[in-house]
Formats: sequence, structure tokens, C-alpha cells
Amino acid sequence: MPDSAKVVKALLEKYGRTFSDELGIKLESNTPSMLFRWLCAALLFSARISNKIATQAALALTKHGWTSAQKMAAATWKQRTLVLNRAGYARYDEKTSRMLADASELLLDRYGGDLRKLREEAERDPRRKRELLMECKGIGEVGASIFLREVQVVWPENIPFADQGRAEIGAKTRSTDDRGRAVETDLEKEVSAIAGGTRTMRTREGTRGDQGRVVHCPRINDWEDRAAVTRVSRSRLGRSAT
Repeated sequence: MPDSAKVVKALLEKYGRTFSDELGIKLESNTPSMLFRWLCAALLFSARISNKIATQAALALTKHGWTSAQKMAAATWKQRTLVLNRAGYARYDEKTSRMLADASELLLDRYGGDLRKLREEAERDPRRKRELLMECKGIGEVGASIFLREVQVVWPENIPFADQGRAEIGAKTRSTDDRGRAVETDLEKEVSAIAGGTRTMRTREGTRGDQGRVVHCPRINDWEDRAAVTRVSRSRLGRSAT
């Protein structure tokens, strides 16, 4: 098996940044504004629309200062719709404008606009957090998955974000102590974060980038984690990663 640190480095070099990084959302700060911005982005990404357009729309919301539940709710339906439309989110602009307002109002009513309070209400239980997130208008199974994947950077109870492929990657990078017992390491957490958010994930539908390369479409949950690790390990390290 190749050295785990080298696998992580190769993955980072080959597969790039997370979506939240691209949007300038510093999730590691764990502030209400950053978490809210990421929830809005998860809502936008979960629609049947290209990643490029969803990214443009998320950036446009930030540019107009709608970076908190209070500010989003204070904007008018027409203002939100116009901004989404001009960002290219035309197919869903009116519907999404309403969902952003409804989700913001729910967050204000129940959590004072602070998603950290949602986490505490869920007692940090990943399944309960998903259920509470899905009470927000526009956040379904896919949107909740998008949100929880990347927020595991600061909500460590989500690690590893639970699908089979991610569990397999965690097993590949798990260290052991002198008695052979599994020990969680920073490396394992880093790989979990990579598994949760990198841009070059494959999808069943094969959404393709500008150069014909299959790229990540976050509304689909099944990422070929094992294949990615094996492919990178063999090509970059010249070893087998079975």
C-alpha cells in the first residue's frame, strides 16, 4: 500500500479545491454567515442545473450582501429573482427566490439565523442534523448531503461523511497503535474532507466540463472514491493501491 500522506498529496494536486473554497466560504471559521452562505450554495447546487451556473448564482448572492438569514429575508422576491436570473439561474430563478426566503425565515424563527444552533438542537447527531436541514425549504436529501459533506471540516461528528466509498477511503488511511488498534489521525480527517468536497467527482449522469472531462455534480451522491484513490496512487506513486 502506498504511503497515506503521499496519496493525500496526490489527491489534492490532482483533484483541486472544494466548492466552498471556490466560493470564498471559509467554513473553518464556523460562523453563522459562512454556514448560511454554504447552505444557500447547497440549495443552488442541488437543482438540475450546471455547477458553473450554480457557482455564479451563489457568488452573485454574496456580491449583493445577502450573507445572512436576516439579510436574505429582508430582500424582496423581485430583487432575489433578478439577481439569480442575471447570474444565469434563469430556469429556477422565481422558485429559488421563494425557497431562499422561506429557508431564511425558518432559520430566523427557530435558530436566530444561526445554523450552529441547529447543530446543537440535533445534539450533534448526523441523522438528526439532516432531518432538521431538510425542514428548510429547498433542501432535500441531496442538498443536505452537499451541506454536510463540506461542513464536516468544522463539525467533526460528520467524519467520515457516511457513504460506502468514503468509509473505504477512511479504512485505507487509518493508522494503528502499537497494539494494532485503529487510531483516528489528522490524515484520516483530511482524506474525509477530500472525499466530501473535491471538484472532480464522477456522477452517473456524466456531467462534463469544458474539456470533456467528467466533473463533480453535487446533486448525485455516488462518488467513485476507491477508483479515484487507486487511479491516483498508481499514476502518481507507481504502486498498487488495492
